Amino acid sequence: MKKMLAIIWSVATIMTVTGCRGAERDDRAAEAHSTVTARLEKVAPVTVKETYHAVGTVRSKTISTLSSKLMGYVTAVYVEEGDHVKAGQLLIQLDDRDVRAQWRKAQAGLTEAEQALEEVERAIAAAEQARVAAEAHRRLASATYKRYQALLERRSVSRQEFDEVEAKYRSAVAEANRADEMLRSLQARKRQVLARIDQAKAEMASAQTILSYAKITSPITGVVTMKNVDVGVLASPGVPLLTVEDDRAYRLEVLVEESQLNRIRLGDEATVTIAALDDVHLRGIVREMVPAADPASRSFVVKLDLPSHPGLRSGLFGKAQFVTGEKKAIILPSSALIERGQLTAVYVVDETNRARLRLVKTGKRHDDGVEILSGLHSGDRVIIEGVERVKEGSKIRES
Repeated sequence: MKKMLAIIWSVATIMTVTGCRGAERDDRAAEAHSTVTARLEKVAPVTVKETYHAVGTVRSKTISTLSSKLMGYVTAVYVEEGDHVKAGQLLIQLDDRDVRAQWRKAQAGLTEAEQALEEVERAIAAAEQARVAAEAHRRLASATYKRYQALLERRSVSRQEFDEVEAKYRSAVAEANRADEMLRSLQARKRQVLARIDQAKAEMASAQTILSYAKITSPITGVVTMKNVDVGVLASPGVPLLTVEDDRAYRLEVLVEESQLNRIRLGDEATVTIAALDDVHLRGIVREMVPAADPASRSFVVKLDLPSHPGLRSGLFGKAQFVTGEKKAIILPSSALIERGQLTAVYVVDETNRARLRLVKTGKRHDDGVEILSGLHSGDRVIIEGVERVKEGSKIRES
């Protein structure tokens, strides 16, 4: 009996030892199976640039809205929206018949005045010759009169002869005076004719200027962006007909909050992103800052010059990123983040090399990762690659 009990105890002991060793092997296998190889990164604050984002609209640096300076019907329109035009190119023609009639009238007045000038100049030439002759006759009559006066005093001539010489002298003086008066009168008439010529020329110049208003040309080289006119429309002064903008130079006009305005200076560079151009990045330079704020939004308009790009158009939506300073921040790669609904977390490896899920609060995205505002401390080890294979409590082996 005792021998049988000893055998049973020995068998039980062997089975127990064998079972314990099997369970130990199963635990080691399970632990080996739950170990995950992942890449870790030790959290340490780094220096990052503080940025400010502002949104705005792309506009041409030079926009010209064309309107008529006179009232008239449109007889021809030579462009459509989207057409490229050159400076000085004819775009719209207005009815100019009335203006041309005024110009021809002024031209006829000028011709008449010029002909009158020729006549008065011939008359002046003749009057000048007559004056010279009258003056010579007067001088001769004066000399004769003086001689006869001396002879009369010596009683060498009769009174009758002296009276005849005196009469001729006075007649010569009157004739010379009439010649001078005629010359002065003709010179005055010439001045009047010259004034008429100046007036006719001024009327012609005015008509020519008004006539030029009937031809509406482009003041700049660019593209037609708006057309509000067709043939037969009555154009009036001040009513927009066409809009032409320079498509070689654009700028981005953004709204900047008043709290950020003092951190932006003329000449600062900003990274400009245009959504319509597949978020292409352009280098913008601050060239103008409007000093008056919009009272509704409390924001200021800042204008940035943009480099030449074939896809730029007025009206495109754009964003400008300004660098306003530097700060210390924790940056993690996007691959380290775990998003579950509205929550964001990362796996932190503790001192036992176990993964622990920890909620974090994220901030701005940078080129090299995402800013972590809270939830992590300097020195924490975070899994940045392989998080999809990790579970809470997983044993981590650093790759």
